[in-house]
Amino acid sequence: MVDWLSSMQQDFEYYIVNPRTWKDDKQLTNVKACTINRDSTTGTLGSATIDITESVGECYIRVYLVTIQNGIKERHPLGTYLVQTPSSSFNGKIRDVSMDAYTPLLELKEGQPPIGYSLLKGEKIMDMAYRLIREHARAPVVPTYDSSALFSNFVADINDTWLSFLQDLISNAKFSFGLDDMGRILFSPEQDTASLQPVWTYNDDNCSILYPDFSMDHDLYGIPNVVEVIYSKGEDHYYAKVVNDDPNSPISTVNRGREIVYRVTDPDLIGDPTENQINEYASKLLRNLSSLEYTVSYTHGYCPVRLGDCVRINYSRAGLSNVKAKVISQSIKCVPGCPVDEKAVFTTKLWG
Repeated sequence: MVDWLSSMQQDFEYYIVNPRTWKDDKQLTNVKACTINRDSTTGTLGSATIDITESVGECYIRVYLVTIQNGIKERHPLGTYLVQTPSSSFNGKIRDVSMDAYTPLLELKEGQPPIGYSLLKGEKIMDMAYRLIREHARAPVVPTYDSSALFSNFVADINDTWLSFLQDLISNAKFSFGLDDMGRILFSPEQDTASLQPVWTYNDDNCSILYPDFSMDHDLYGIPNVVEVIYSKGEDHYYAKVVNDDPNSPISTVNRGREIVYRVTDPDLIGDPTENQINEYASKLLRNLSSLEYTVSYTHGYCPVRLGDCVRINYSRAGLSNVKAKVISQSIKCVPGCPVDEKAVFTTKLWG
């Protein structure tokens, strides 16, 4: 097992993948450069750019990081990508082909359900998702076992792709799509960062794989310090107002010098709520809205951290100690050292 904090030799290998068996088929020896981008904000969760000296046509390519440490050679898959849009140039001596490649989820994005397609009330959500992916994508899909069922018929929108339709479907069972390093399609349960266990700890000590550059962004725009709730039902009319005037809160009316109001009219509440319940609802709502999301950006030497993983960050120069964050993007450069530009997010409570 590789010690990612210690020195090693690194190289990269590239293979054409047989889409029927999902196994390596033929090694490519003419790859000049490769960058892998993983991004949780895109529907297909990422892409890659591969520079090569001869076009290989449309095919799946798998990328490996090869390490040699203490005489032991190991291969670590970094992803499997479908080559789509090659462009060529020739300088008189060498032909250069730059290929854009995409994750296996692209196959789901390229197809559409039939007009009026629907799943029936009572069907098991994850069982249906597994079956439909098997029918419309060649990549293997890892099943998950969940008993959630549809509460009503689930009808495809006329503009849906199979990807958007399935994303909406599995969100009803609180799942989203993921990919493992071999390119297999995963179902990832939706979890708060606070409930996750870190898979890696980034320290800024002498053994750190972090590069010096580190940035942190946050946006206070739109975070309220006042919540108003107006509720009317029959003869019941209630009004509740909750104000964050805590001088220790950076978003309070005291520190911001103004009220930033979030108003709710006739919230969907069970039964016939009392005035106290409306007040409690308003207080809870303001507490839930009083969170600030930070985005941290940094670069590190490669380690086995994937999109969606929870990491612990100790970076004293940025004032971060024992912070748990969720990885939302990675850009991996396939060069010796294998630097990874990574972004992660974490939230802090500002009131309540």
